Amino acid sequence: MVTSEGIKRLAKQLGADLCGIASMDRFEGAPKEQDPRYIQPDAKSCIVLAFRIPRGYLRGIEEGTFFSTYTALGYAGINEVFGPIVLRELCCYLEDEGYESVPLPNIYLRPSVYFDKEPGDPSVSVPVSPDKPFPDVMIDQRVAAYAAGLGEYGWSKVFLTPEFGPLQRFACLLTTAELEPDPIFEGKICDRCKLCARSCTGHAISMTEADHMTIAGHDIEYAKLDLKACSIAYRGGDPDYNPFLATGVKPEDYNQLWMGSPVLEKAVGIELYMRHGSALEGARGCMRECYNHLEKTGKLRKKFSTPFRKPGFKHWKIDRSLYPDIVVGQKQSHDKTLL
Repeated sequence: MVTSEGIKRLAKQLGADLCGIASMDRFEGAPKEQDPRYIQPDAKSCIVLAFRIPRGYLRGIEEGTFFSTYTALGYAGINEVFGPIVLRELCCYLEDEGYESVPLPNIYLRPSVYFDKEPGDPSVSVPVSPDKPFPDVMIDQRVAAYAAGLGEYGWSKVFLTPEFGPLQRFACLLTTAELEPDPIFEGKICDRCKLCARSCTGHAISMTEADHMTIAGHDIEYAKLDLKACSIAYRGGDPDYNPFLATGVKPEDYNQLWMGSPVLEKAVGIELYMRHGSALEGARGCMRECYNHLEKTGKLRKKFSTPFRKPGFKHWKIDRSLYPDIVVGQKQSHDKTLL
């Protein structure tokens, strides 16, 4: 017999760090393009898995000396490799028990929708019939995590769990198995210190303005976000925080840095993009500052023998005056490096 406790035990044996379960009625009110019930109308449960981002993945970016671990393992590695492997094993187990299951990895397939396109724009995709949303329906993993009782939204809209704070990524699985749902999280992790907003290199998180949404009857508040500014900063668009920033590129070009974009090679060189991925800012405000604050204030269940930041720590910032021959905005070859 498939039970909630059995699924959670198996999920952790397979490699998930956390597992929560939501009933499908908790997605009532979701936009059609984010409603998982359009993906599997017969689903009875949504299983949400969390995969921790080990603290050490952030160390090299904290020191400004090694950027690959977070971008390759802490981002793409979890979303596109490790998470889907665990999802597949759990999916196969449930189907062996007679329950159809749909794995939903944390892979966003339509990035331009956020900046250039509106849902329903025929240049993106078209509905297969008038009563259905346009494909691909992309579940909001944070909504699912909240609906499964795993934690809460922080001010930056990054999801926080009591175990790891902001340091995890999620993946979901819809199933026809009717499982006991977890209660909505009632604790308080975010204390609205707003260090996330103060430290974001793109100034993408408002200090004062808030947005709201309702999930399972609960009002959720978080900062109003400038997603384009976030996109540019996330890709290392500020020359003060990106040691690999190519010259001859305007920061606003960085919102076009998707694989296959003609701006890509011009901006960072394909070899640097492939080596580092695009998360060069290293989630400085929304995750690193948040994690450090939650650890210092004792709000996390996961403990370490040493603090994330030592006394006297100072954020690095590139002094461009030290590199008079490397001026952002002038074309140069990629053999001139800042390292």
